[in-house]
Amino acid sequence: MSRKLIFILLVLLSAKGFSQYSFKGQIADKATNKTIYLSIIEDYRKLGRISMEQILKKTTIDSLGNFNFEGNNLIDENRIYQIHLDDCPETASNSEHFFGSCENSKSILFIANNNDTINFPTSFANEALCEIISTNKQSAVLLEIDILKEQMAFDFNDFRSDANRKLNSKKWFSTFQNFGESIDEPLAELYIFNFLSDKRNETHSYYQKDITKTDYYIGLGERLTSKYPNAPFTELYTSEIAIDQQLANNKTPERSIWKWLLSSLLVLSIFLNIFLILRQKRLAKNMQNDSLEKLTEQEQKVVQEILKNKTNKEIASDMFISVSTVKTHINNLYKKLNVNSREEIKQRFQ
Repeated sequence: MSRKLIFILLVLLSAKGFSQYSFKGQIADKATNKTIYLSIIEDYRKLGRISMEQILKKTTIDSLGNFNFEGNNLIDENRIYQIHLDDCPETASNSEHFFGSCENSKSILFIANNNDTINFPTSFANEALCEIISTNKQSAVLLEIDILKEQMAFDFNDFRSDANRKLNSKKWFSTFQNFGESIDEPLAELYIFNFLSDKRNETHSYYQKDITKTDYYIGLGERLTSKYPNAPFTELYTSEIAIDQQLANNKTPERSIWKWLLSSLLVLSIFLNIFLILRQKRLAKNMQNDSLEKLTEQEQKVVQEILKNKTNKEIASDMFISVSTVKTHINNLYKKLNVNSREEIKQRFQ
């Protein structure tokens, strides 16, 4: 029994060791000796351009217009890959050659893994890198999404008005999201998300509203975490969606109402504080008047002299009375005002 188990393990390990990918295709005879690149796209925000750190391999087109990438060093899980052809003339700059930005340069995005065999044949019109035949049923879904994009663009351009844009935004967001969920491949949904949430597209304004109205984006994050828990694009998406949701929520009517309410409460609080301060001053003034009414004319004069920080001797001199009389008036003040010192008298009448 143990020998059988060891044999099965050896077979599985051998199969794993011999698994490899093969990406072949045909361009055209005139592309002979042109350079063609294979890249992996881990950052979905870079789907529309070629980046040096994404390139895995390069090869040249043979005399029959064919190219071939093969090996066993790709990731076993699905990833988004890109093949792009440098069809720039010899007079083009180095950057144009590298990034494939010349007029006749071509590229194609597809989903694959380390076990896939994919063929990129030319079409009936002899167009290259526009069809996919693959052992992986998900490889060509990005092309299907591109077809949906073209149909969406036609609807948007049929009549350019706010009413048409709002109507078609709602329709196409639903169409794309339903399509993405139906194919059971979060990578394809990321491809859709990148398009719909792109700030350069007309769809971005609707995306900012849609993100507050549906749980789709949370669901996509859960699907990515479940299928690709350690992938960099999963972390990028969860971080980005959290920020976008927070920004969108700050712009919702409910948020505006709360801001208005808080502002109103702040203004009300300020006015209330001003009212209480004025009321306190008025009460203090009334208390002063009530206190003065209890005092004799001479005692009131003594209070005025105390407020001027004068000594008993100075008060006696100014009022033409003896120092002992001043002390008697002050003792009477303490009793009538219920205070114990000159400072308390000052606080009462200042």
